[in-house]
Amino acid sequence: MKSPFLAVAAVFAVISAGLAADQAAAPAARPQAGGHPDLSGTWLFSIDLAPIALKRQVNGTVTVQTIDASGRRPAPTAVPGALPFTAAPSYKPELRAKVKDLFDHESRTDAVFYCGKPGVPRIGPPRRIIQLPNEMVFLYEDISGDPYRIIPTDGRAHSKDPSPTYYGHAVGRWEGDKLIVESIGFVEETWFGEGGYFHSDAMRVIERFWRSGENLVYQVTVDDPKVLTAPWTMAPRVVKPSTEPLEESPHCVEQDGKFLQNDDHHEQR
Repeated sequence: MKSPFLAVAAVFAVISAGLAADQAAAPAARPQAGGHPDLSGTWLFSIDLAPIALKRQVNGTVTVQTIDASGRRPAPTAVPGALPFTAAPSYKPELRAKVKDLFDHESRTDAVFYCGKPGVPRIGPPRRIIQLPNEMVFLYEDISGDPYRIIPTDGRAHSKDPSPTYYGHAVGRWEGDKLIVESIGFVEETWFGEGGYFHSDAMRVIERFWRSGENLVYQVTVDDPKVLTAPWTMAPRVVKPSTEPLEESPHCVEQDGKFLQNDDHHEQR
């Protein structure tokens, strides 16, 4: 495998130049035909970033650049329009030991650490949104591959029996100024959060997108009656606009798992 740590380093190399430049402000939400806010744009890279600063030494000169991972962190202040949220999902009592065991051994049990696809909602907000009259196109950057999602917003319902996939079968609708994307039909290999948050084939994910000035707000509710005692709504994320172009992610090949010496957490998303 290209080591996950080397992969993170590669991501640093891709984004480091942009971190030195100011983020260009995106225009305030522009209404499109039908009166919906325009969510189109390129947004801050918010996953696969180690929670550290980038230190460089060139010809004896040391520079330190902080990594802006705000797009994957809970918003530090109240966000207008956000739903009530809790810090962690509530699993059924008989499943809580499994969650703890998965998290305690995350660097061995988390498929993402071994080039696995993160799925939804763990992939986080899109890097780029292309808004069309009857569909949304979401583009992502991820070390497991660079997925895309096409979300119809023409009023259609879910397929009655969708084939399970990593990113699910999604349909979208507008509720006022918020885009609501509801997804079903997931494979069971993914987690919906880094804390060992496994799910069943019954998981339903509701993503909410809206504008707050120049920023994109992203909030998610996960419902899985087979494993959770109630639907869980995460804290909202406020994602800044970005001028950094999308880059093709390096190929991820697993070869480092056998060298693990402890159960440190990788904390990549």
